Amino acid sequence: MRILNSSVGRKLLMSISGQLLIIFILIHLAGNSTIYFGWINAYAEHLHSLPPVVWAFRAAMLFVVGVHICYGVVLTLENKKANPTVYAVKRQLKASFAGENMIWTGLLIAAFVIYHLLQFTVKVTPDVAWTAGVAVVDVYKMVVTSFSNGLISVIYAAALLMLFLHLSHGIPSFLQTMGWNSEKTIPVFGTAGKVIAAVLMLAYVSIPAVILAGLLKL
Repeated sequence: MRILNSSVGRKLLMSISGQLLIIFILIHLAGNSTIYFGWINAYAEHLHSLPPVVWAFRAAMLFVVGVHICYGVVLTLENKKANPTVYAVKRQLKASFAGENMIWTGLLIAAFVIYHLLQFTVKVTPDVAWTAGVAVVDVYKMVVTSFSNGLISVIYAAALLMLFLHLSHGIPSFLQTMGWNSEKTIPVFGTAGKVIAAVLMLAYVSIPAVILAGLLKL
């Protein structure tokens, strides 16, 4: 409980939960990338054959997301309250755009995740193409049909731009919170954060891009 009452402790919990979410992003990317090899239906079917594991994983991720959002909002409000307005301009000169807007990029990502789940997991959005009542859902058809719609692909790309901004600041911040940086390593970690965030963004965006280009078809 002392951790929860400490600003440092709250930052630590937010940072660790953020890194767990990055691990999920990597796992999700690996699963999505099976579409390039024609394995995405087999991958999805294998997951659906393990409902206890899938639901336990979903519950764990929901908890992690809740912790990250909760402490992200709390720390943002605490920082605004603690920093006098007179110093705002000076602080903003040193801060990056991504760092100053973490709360907004985070909330936009959360909104997209809700839409993404409604589209591909709950399957209630009008744009998703699937056949109700079938034993095995054609995930390949769902993905290709959805991303053939330019608007959906643009929304997806915009969400990933928000993810890039969020991670480009979040990754170096995690290293700082853990006390693993120094004056010499701060620029290195800052660059590494941007590179990792850019690679993840481009890897995810490549899927709707190749579908719009006609390289993946039904």
